[in-house]
Amino acid sequence: SLSLRMALYWLVLGLFFQTLHAHVDFFTSIGQMTDLLYTEKDLVTSLKDYIRAEESKLQQVKQWAEKLDSLTATAVQDPEGFLGHPVNAFKLMKRLNSEWADLESLVLKDTTDGFISNLTVQRQYFPTDEDQTGAAKALLRLQDTYKLSANVLSAGDLPGVVHKSRMTVEDCFELGKVAYSEADYYHTELWMTQALKQLDEGESSSVDKVTVMDYLSYAIYQQGEIDRALELTKRMLKLGKRRSKDPLPERKRYEQLCRGEGVKMTRRRSSRLFCRYYDNGRNPRLILAPVKEEDEWDRPRIVRYHDIISDYEISKVKELAKPRLRRATISNPITGVLETASYRISKRRATVHDPITGKLTTAQYRVSKSAWLTAYEHPVIETINQRIEDLTGLEMDTAEELQVANYGVGGQYEPHFDFGRKDEPDAFKELGTGNRIATWLFYMSDVPAGGATVFPDVGAAVWPKKGTAVFWYNLFASGEGDYSTRHAACPVLVGNKWVSNKWIHERGQEFRRPCGLSETE
Repeated sequence: SLSLRMALYWLVLGLFFQTLHAHVDFFTSIGQMTDLLYTEKDLVTSLKDYIRAEESKLQQVKQWAEKLDSLTATAVQDPEGFLGHPVNAFKLMKRLNSEWADLESLVLKDTTDGFISNLTVQRQYFPTDEDQTGAAKALLRLQDTYKLSANVLSAGDLPGVVHKSRMTVEDCFELGKVAYSEADYYHTELWMTQALKQLDEGESSSVDKVTVMDYLSYAIYQQGEIDRALELTKRMLKLGKRRSKDPLPERKRYEQLCRGEGVKMTRRRSSRLFCRYYDNGRNPRLILAPVKEEDEWDRPRIVRYHDIISDYEISKVKELAKPRLRRATISNPITGVLETASYRISKRRATVHDPITGKLTTAQYRVSKSAWLTAYEHPVIETINQRIEDLTGLEMDTAEELQVANYGVGGQYEPHFDFGRKDEPDAFKELGTGNRIATWLFYMSDVPAGGATVFPDVGAAVWPKKGTAVFWYNLFASGEGDYSTRHAACPVLVGNKWVSNKWIHERGQEFRRPCGLSETE
């Protein structure tokens, strides 16, 4: 009957949302979090089984090596006399023909299957990034409500605790980063200071002291304490000089990625990246001619489209842009106005003169020339804009015009965000179309050496290939900025780099990309 079908429908829907809820927000319920302890205990048991299997395998290999070491040492002292014994000759043939093959099989035997399969099954029940961030924010709320110092929280000295637990440098650093991503520089300072204190006290950590000081000095600067920030920066520079020629951790990562080093993509993660023919949900313009889409990176998700702009279209775009190429502009973080920057090169941060206040403000160092092309100038531009809309499903009427950029030898754009952060409330104010929700980037030339687009925070590198384009979202569906999209254009070592990009804005996307219910959705 209809009533029975409706009852079943609501039952299934209720179970679906119950399951979804269980996977999304562990951090809001201690009762649900207790299940995670048993999950972790099961994984530890599985991990120990794997270790025992590896140790057993290694022991067999060691015994074989010791036996053969003694035998071959004796044999090579008198090879002909040794092989004159028919049993020795037979055993040599047997060893080389079959026993070494058995050893090879033993060495190549994969003992990880049980552990990996168990981990894969359990992973679907693991907390998400939202859970981790939610737990971190909860600690910050508790700190404020009960007026707890970072030192007390880190030491685990809370009233009534039974299971005392200390925080490591990594834990303190993570809390500081969560606060930093929210532009909460007060808590950033508290937790980066605590991380630095524990490092100074000799705690070993994978977190570099210079990295902590970089976050700390910026947080102090943002709170208006310029003298303190300057002193900390000087200390950081001295420490950096003792350790490395370049004291900036981000810059070091950026330069490594530009050289093709330090890419953080494990084999397991790369196995989840695929290629496909893509028609964006059977878009009428793509059904008969789907495009070639390739996953370049998983978090943040970066996709590349192959053969997406023709040689004719590239030549027309360059033809229209060349007569009006001018020094590239950046968005002034104070006024939100796009302007040509007057730069003072610095090892730490480039600065730009604010034309209104006359003061030096933080900016991105950019060496290129660019031009802006509007859709009504030529049918090719209109066609390109339509193609971007078809593939992304996003409204182009509120996007910025197509920007064409040309980087010569040494041309670059240092690490920056495409979107406006919380401490830049007037970013893109003059456009009236909201924040930059996504970035589309065409590669219009091959570059013999250099010129990659890199994401230092996540260790991603995307290399130029003529006729392709890459796309990523700068904002989560909630409208919050995705700080992992901080990226840079590496210097061109050899050749001439042409790109064109489309910065897509929030307005007009309300029904095309509905707002998410969580900050990192």
